[in-house]
Formats: sequence, C-alpha cells, structure tokens
Amino acid sequence: MSAVEKVIAARRAAGSGALIAYLPVGFPDLKTSVDAAVALVENGVDILELGLPYSDPVMDGAVIQKATQTALANGFKLAHGFEAVAAITARVDAPVLVMTYWNPVLQYGVDTFADDLLAAGGAGLITPDLVPDEAAAWLAASDRVGLDRVFLAAPSSTDARLRQSVEKSRGFVYAVSTMGITGARGDVDSAARGLVARLRDAGATSTCVGLGISSAAQVSEVLAYADGAIVGSALVTALAEGGVPALARAAAALAAGTRLTTS
Repeated sequence: MSAVEKVIAARRAAGSGALIAYLPVGFPDLKTSVDAAVALVENGVDILELGLPYSDPVMDGAVIQKATQTALANGFKLAHGFEAVAAITARVDAPVLVMTYWNPVLQYGVDTFADDLLAAGGAGLITPDLVPDEAAAWLAASDRVGLDRVFLAAPSSTDARLRQSVEKSRGFVYAVSTMGITGARGDVDSAARGLVARLRDAGATSTCVGLGISSAAQVSEVLAYADGAIVGSALVTALAEGGVPALARAAAALAAGTRLTTS
C-alpha cells in the first residue's frame, strides 16, 4: 500500500473517510503557501493536494485561476513546487500529492520530474488532463520510483474508460462530481453518487470525490458513499480573504464533516 492508500484505509477502518485539501503552491507567496499547507494538516486534513500554477489552467475555476495567476506573477517556478513539498513533508506526516497539468511535466522531463518529486518526499501526481491510454511515460516512471498516479473519472466517462482509470490509478481514483470547471457549489451533484457506484463496479477500492465541496455537511454527504472528499476553492477563498488563520478555521470546520453521521 502507498502512503495515500494507507491513510484512506485507516480513515475507512475508523468508520469515516479522508479529507483531502487542495491549495496552489506559491499563493500568496511560497512561504505562506507552505505554512498554509501545514495548517491544513494541523486542523484535520488527511491528504494534501498541491497545485502547480500553470499559464493555461483550463479546468480550474475563477478562484483557483486567480490564485495561480498571482503565484505566477510573483515569480513561481516549477522548482518551487519541489521546494514546497520538501518543506511541508519535513513538518507534517500527511501524504502530499501534486496536481499538475501534463505539459509542465513533459517540459521538465518525465523521469526527472518523478525523481525530483520522490526526493522531495512527494507521494505522487494528480493529472487532470492526462488520460491513462496516453500516459505510458508516466506509468513507467511512476512504477520505477513507486509514486502514486491519480486519474480522473467523470459522469460522462464510458464504462471502458472507467475500467481503464481504475486499472491504472494508484492511491485513489478522482471522481469528478460535476461536469465543467472547479468551484464551490451549493449542492454536490447527485451524479457523484452514481459515478462512485460505477467505479466500484469497475473494481475501484478507493474513490475520492471532488469539485464543488464547500461545507462540513457536504463532506459528510460524500463520505457516506465515497472514500474521500476533496475540497479546493473554498479553502483557497479562505486563504485569500483571511490568510492562514482563516484557512485553519475553514479546515477545522470541514474536518468536522468527517465525524458527522449522514442519514
């Protein structure tokens, strides 16, 4: 079992599920982004998802796009991502997954990226725009160094595509609860429940749901049928509006959702 799989299994054995939190590296600056990630873990987050700012974030909503543009304007470079992972893993034990579009990895060099992420203490990659049948280089590199690889599954995915995502993912399968871009929503799509069921039928043992989760009640709702709940925009908003203290309060509030009983 990978570190991510162990955390999810432990949370499941405890009768709950994992809380996974996304933040972009370098927002509002590199040091604060590291402190923010540490604060998330100290306030109940089980697994970290660190986004690498990218100039063409086609799948990110307005909140995350604005944050990543700020990071880029402040001089974020890809190497800063590895620095952040190393700094975070030196302070907390939670697994750190990096979320990145595929082009930066290609430009950096797939094997070099894998080696540097492993050396920094990273657990693996979430690759939103990379599908398994186009991921041969990453499959080989991640197998060589033992990193997790998290592929996305959407309600529109065919059964064949879901089976492929399940077969090639390691750590968990990322179930996209809504079609379109990221962003907090008032209701988590009911399509998520059906998608998780389809992924289970395809053989998935760990499925986490993201896109649109913004409250403890929604965390609890998702964990009634999935293994993890992924929160992004709501946390980025808290950091943007109130700094690390506000982010810590938001994380603690969301973590309460892992302890609620859903009827």
